[in-house]
Parts: sequence; structure tokens; C-alpha cells
Amino acid sequence: MPAYNVTLKSGASPEELEAAKKKVTDSGGKIVNEFKLIKGFTAEFPKDAVHSLETNDHVTVEADGEVKTQ
Repeated sequence: MPAYNVTLKSGASPEELEAAKKKVTDSGGKIVNEFKLIKGFTAEFPKDAVHSLETNDHVTVEADGEVKTQ
């Protein structure tokens, strides 16, 4: 399954983050990492289930990928 980073938008409540986690697990996905410095997590879940999270006004969803510095 593809991995996605889900982060809470500014001004959103912690309950919104918990609701996003529940949406992931209810869609057959799993949380693989929870962030410490920002409110968010990385999850693996079916690509066809991503749309349900992307329509949430309280979180940002981005495909997980390698980050390089120059």
C-alpha cells in the first residue's frame, strides 16, 4: 500500500487528528509513524481511500517520499 503523510492544518483541533487516524484505520490502513514536532502521522492505506481524507478541511495529505538536501 502507498504511504501518505497526514498533517493537521493550523487552527484545527486535536480531535480532528484523531478523526483522521480513525478514517485511515476504518479504510483498512495502518498508522506507521506519528510525528513528534508537528501534529500528524504517516499511514499506509489503499490509494482509492485517499480521496476520503483529502476532502477533510482540517488536514493536509501528501504522498510520502524521499527528501534530499543539496
